[in-house]
Amino acid sequence: MNTKRNTILAYAYSFAAWFGITNLWVIYLGQQGLPLIQIGLCESIFHVASFCFEVPSGMLADRFSYKTVLYFSRIMAIISSLLMLIGHSFIWFAISFIVSAWSYNLQSGTLEALAYESLPQASRDARYAKVVSMISIVTEVGSTAGVIIAGALVHWHFEITYYISIVLGIVALGTIAFMQEPSVHGPREQRQTLAMIVRAAVHELRHQPVLRNLMLLDAVISTAGTAFYYYFQDVMTKADFAGWMISTLMLVSSLGSIAAMRALPWLQAKTSQLQLLLGITVAMTFALIVIAVPSMVAMIVMYLIIQAITAVMYPLFNAYYNELIPSKQRATLLSVASMLFSVVMIVLFPVCGWLVDRFSFNVTFGGFGLVLLLATIGWAVRQKRAA
Repeated sequence: MNTKRNTILAYAYSFAAWFGITNLWVIYLGQQGLPLIQIGLCESIFHVASFCFEVPSGMLADRFSYKTVLYFSRIMAIISSLLMLIGHSFIWFAISFIVSAWSYNLQSGTLEALAYESLPQASRDARYAKVVSMISIVTEVGSTAGVIIAGALVHWHFEITYYISIVLGIVALGTIAFMQEPSVHGPREQRQTLAMIVRAAVHELRHQPVLRNLMLLDAVISTAGTAFYYYFQDVMTKADFAGWMISTLMLVSSLGSIAAMRALPWLQAKTSQLQLLLGITVAMTFALIVIAVPSMVAMIVMYLIIQAITAVMYPLFNAYYNELIPSKQRATLLSVASMLFSVVMIVLFPVCGWLVDRFSFNVTFGGFGLVLLLATIGWAVRQKRAA
C-alpha cells in the first residue's frame, strides 16, 4: 500500500472537488433571470434531495469500493455543472441542484474513510488526525481561491465558472484513477435510517428541553448566516460591485473566518460554553439588526462579522453538545441537529428570498435580527428554568 501517494492524491482531490468556483451561484441564477424566491427554492430542493439520499448513498458506499463511490460523486458534479450551463429555466436549475446534492452525499465521508484505511494500522489513529487536518486546510484554501476567481469573472462571461468546474471534475476523476483502493474495505461508520433519525429527533425534542432549545437555536442562527451569505450576493449585483471588489471582499471574509476559528480555543478556555454561546448569539443578533440601516459600509462590515460568527458556530455548538450528552449518543444528536438545520433551511431560505424581493434586503434581515433577539431572550429564560 503506497500510503504517501494515496495521501497526496487525497489532498489533490480535495482541492479540485471543493474549489469554490461556483459558490457565487446566487449571482449566476440572478443573471439567468430567476427571482429570489425561485433561487431560494433551489437551495431548499438541494437540502430535501440531500436529506432523502443520505441513506441510499450510505448503502452504495458499503456495497462498492471507495474509488467507485468517488467516481460517481464527481460524475454527478460534472452533470450538475452541465445542467447549469444548458438549463435556462427554474426546472433545469432545480434538477441541477438535486444532482449536486447526490454528488455531495456520495462524497461525504468517503475520502476520509479511504485515507484512514490507507494508513498503516499501527500508527493509523495518530497519523489520520494530521491527514484530516490537512484535508480541511486544503479544502478551505481551494474554496477561497475559487470564490476569488469567480468574483473576477462576475461581469465577464460568468458561465466560465461552470466550465472550470467541469474541468476540475475531470481532474478529480484523474486523481481517483491513480489512488489505490485499501486491500481491506472495512465497515464505514454505521449510518442511521431516516426512520431512526426521525424517532431520535422526536425523543430528543420531547424529553430534553435544554437540548431542544439549543438545537433549534443552532438551526436558526446557522440558517441566518447561510441565507445572509447567499442573498448578499444579490446586494452586490444590484450595487454594481466590480469583480475585483467581490473577490477582495470574499478574501477578507475568509481570512476573518480563519482568524475567528483560531481564536475560538482561546475564548473557550477563558469562559464557559454557555456564556460564549450567548455572547456570540447576541453578536449575531446585533449584526442582523444593524443591517436594517440602509448603509453599504455598515452592510459590508456586518457581512464580515456575520461570516466570522458563522464559521465558529459549528465547533462551538458541537463542543456544547458534548458537555451535555454521553459520547455514545453523539452521533444521534448530531443527526438530529443536522435534520433540524435542513428543515429550517428548507422553510426559511425561500421565504427570505421572497421577502427580499417583496421588501428589501435590509428590512428582511433586520427583521430576522429582531425575531432572533426575541428567540434568544426566550431561549435564555428556558435554559435558566431547565438548569
